[in-house]
Amino acid sequence: MPIKIRKTLLKEPFIFDTIGNHWEQDAITRPQGFPLYHYLQSEKGTGKLEIEGKKYILNEGEGFLIAPNIPHAYEPEGEEWLTTFITFTGMVEDTISKILGDRKVIFTSKEQGTVIATLIDDMMERYENPSIDAKSFSVDTYRILMNFVDNISTYKNDPLYKKYVEPIITEIEQGYNYEITLQSLSKKIYISPQYLSRLFKRFVGCSVYKYLTNYRINKAKELLLTDQRTEIQQIAQLVGFLDTSHFIVMFKKFVGITPLEYRKLN
Repeated sequence: MPIKIRKTLLKEPFIFDTIGNHWEQDAITRPQGFPLYHYLQSEKGTGKLEIEGKKYILNEGEGFLIAPNIPHAYEPEGEEWLTTFITFTGMVEDTISKILGDRKVIFTSKEQGTVIATLIDDMMERYENPSIDAKSFSVDTYRILMNFVDNISTYKNDPLYKKYVEPIITEIEQGYNYEITLQSLSKKIYISPQYLSRLFKRFVGCSVYKYLTNYRINKAKELLLTDQRTEIQQIAQLVGFLDTSHFIVMFKKFVGITPLEYRKLN
């Protein structure tokens, strides 16, 4: 039952935190979810999943990637269930949600599972002294992530996405530093705020407000690192927060530390 845990300092853009294969999988229940992006694939046997109250069956070769903090549980359906898995971290870990289209859960087919399992098996075989080959493992981790990007590309061709959601994402990314409300955004595409909220949740996996706030926080992180002389209050205004205290509260909620602590840490 091999499992490897990263022992290097966290300095690569993407890297695994844990990785394993041929794992005799026991029942797992996580009412608060897992703190990192987590991929699990059925290697032999079948598993039963429950994600936010919905139940699924994971057949041999199939897998699923789940976002952080999403309540879930899984268990063997028969006597034996062997799994392959990897958890993702890295210096730009916060960009993973953007790369994956902000999806909470992504299921993979047997064809995709074959590719992913091959990459994981190869990483497991090469794992001797990770400090020597950290960059190589980072590249491999990124290659695994790219398999999930292919999985989510189809919804972007949906007429509803292109007509209503895509213009709003563009509006947010171009005007995040100005005052933006759900009402003002919905007026631009001539639909109700309620309908826009439903569409955004369906295609993006989060609310308009959360997407906007997350985008502003990421822009703030860039400014905190690239412009050391700019005061926190100025950065808050530059990314669209009218109140500095609210900016600090939201930054800590999304990042886990205050803007000043983030600047000192990096």
